[in-house]
Amino acid sequence: TAIMMVDPEGALVSIDPTMPTNSPKLFKQTPFTYFFCRAFRINELKTEVTNRLAMLEKRVECMCKGFFTEHSMCAKHIQKILITLTSLNPRTDAVASRSFLQYTLSQETIEALKKPTFDVWHWEHNEMLSCLEYMYHDLGLVKEFNMNPITLKRWLLGIQENYRSNPFHNFRHCFCVSQMMYGMINLCNLPEKMTLTDMGILMTAAVCHDLDHPGYNNTYQINARTELAVRYNDISPLENHHCAVAFQILSLPECNIFANVELEAYKQIRQAIITLILATDMARHGEILDSFKHKVDSFDFTNEEHVTCLKMVLIKCCDISNEVRPTEVAEPWVDCLLEEYFMQSDREKTEGLPVAPFMDRDKVTKPTAQIGFIKFVLIPMFETVMKLFPQIEEIMVQPLRDSRDHYEELKQIDDAMTEVGHLFSLNITLSLVNQIPIPIFPS
Repeated sequence: TAIMMVDPEGALVSIDPTMPTNSPKLFKQTPFTYFFCRAFRINELKTEVTNRLAMLEKRVECMCKGFFTEHSMCAKHIQKILITLTSLNPRTDAVASRSFLQYTLSQETIEALKKPTFDVWHWEHNEMLSCLEYMYHDLGLVKEFNMNPITLKRWLLGIQENYRSNPFHNFRHCFCVSQMMYGMINLCNLPEKMTLTDMGILMTAAVCHDLDHPGYNNTYQINARTELAVRYNDISPLENHHCAVAFQILSLPECNIFANVELEAYKQIRQAIITLILATDMARHGEILDSFKHKVDSFDFTNEEHVTCLKMVLIKCCDISNEVRPTEVAEPWVDCLLEEYFMQSDREKTEGLPVAPFMDRDKVTKPTAQIGFIKFVLIPMFETVMKLFPQIEEIMVQPLRDSRDHYEELKQIDDAMTEVGHLFSLNITLSLVNQIPIPIFPS
């Protein structure tokens, strides 16, 4: 029987004292798989395959990461484009299939629509649409332009769809301006002095004058170098945009209320509407009012230039006529306007853009915002119109004077309260000072 000795690692140990101790590496019993792996370089192949797989996985990971990054970037670009398209194109996708409920207006409502005292806050959108529809029928515009009544409804729906939900520049403001225009047409007996085409131009310009207003004024558009400012070369970017959206809506067959008007007549109507909407840019206020002042004393209703200037002033009056209305109707509009102003000034501060003091929530109050505007913008303009139409003094000009007095009284109260607050703070400070013991130092 052969006797073998092995060490703990399995190597043979010689039992002959004359022989040197065997090296474990020489006599270690190695499994057959070891020699097989060495012969066919299995371990090297496994290592190489593992490394290759790791490299491939890394490349795939990078590719996927790049893909998702690119996908994310594309998604952002697509979203930006969609937002831009939404702001530049009329929302008419659902207009053709929609309709608004038909309301039968009471005689009381019909009479109220003709007056500046009309309360625009008590009406839902469908009701306002019906009121606008009634105005077009009542003025004879549907018959004059041979409008399809269904097309008129769809056009009005398209208009409503393209006013945004801003605090101030929204569809209710559109209705407010249009209703005031309808009221002035009746109050000033304009159909007796001007053509029905002029009435259609005045009403349609009023309805369209702030279409797709983004809630940030021209100053912001220009300073922020927005798409609209770049597109219109900083020249009345908002008003140009309102015009563009208006005629994009009219370009749709189902919304074209002037479809049955001859081409040359349509061109004149289009140009006249554009002229009126562009006139609502307050940057042109002085220029337009001065032009009208030079004409009013010798005004000639047969002079096309005179009539165009009057129409520009009329839409300006209607656009900023809230203070003509009763205080309970007018004052909420001031809150809405200030809210929109503060949204803009907050954004301007964030973006490092100039901020107008009358829009800064830290500097303006309701009385200070209104007094100057009423005294130096509204009253002079309406008093100039009053020279041509004296009948507006009692119904429109006097309410403006009353509104000015109202806000001046509020300002006096605010000033008095501020003064009381300062005196109170001063008294507290003096009281605290008097209570502090004054140390006496020995001489």
